[in-house]
Amino acid sequence: MVNTHGVRLGAKAARLLARLGRTEIRSGLTEQELTGIEARFGFAFADDHRAFLAVGLPTGGGWPDWRHGRAAQLRSWLDRPVEDVIFAVVEADFWHPGWGTRPARQADAVAGARAHLASVPQLVPVYSHRYLPAGRATFAHPVLSIRGADIISYGYDLIDYVQWEFGGPQDRSDEGRQVADATAAFWADFLSWSNREG
Repeated sequence: MVNTHGVRLGAKAARLLARLGRTEIRSGLTEQELTGIEARFGFAFADDHRAFLAVGLPTGGGWPDWRHGRAAQLRSWLDRPVEDVIFAVVEADFWHPGWGTRPARQADAVAGARAHLASVPQLVPVYSHRYLPAGRATFAHPVLSIRGADIISYGYDLIDYVQWEFGGPQDRSDEGRQVADATAAFWADFLSWSNREG
């Protein structure tokens, strides 16, 4: 079931982005378009992300073109966070404690990491290398910035992210907002690891 707080949060973030005037925004995605994207790529947008895209579709450099983008490019964008974790496994010796003992051979470690990563929450691109966790009836997750083994929180929710990334007013009040879990399972652990390593 869709969470009305999440819908309001996403719509508010979209209106803020439009007011800032730094991004071309086209008509929002229809329910049919959103459902088609979710079916095609096998995930469900979080409620705030879905509402954000329904109010207006940001376009131009850095924004995923959910309406006219090439499927291969969108799939690559969706796969990038997992590929960045694999990069961290290979290049930075990342290994999640919940995965058991790390295999000695790198190829086995990569295969094991891929098997475990198949069950983590999908991250969905918001802008460039900024992502939100997928999941119907979820909202208010931090926007995560992921590059290789480097992951940081880039706003504690979609509104905060738009303010930070696109120069909006820095209204840090929580009035009228409900803040959900800090972040999605696994990605919170990767964020903690990256902060320790960085």
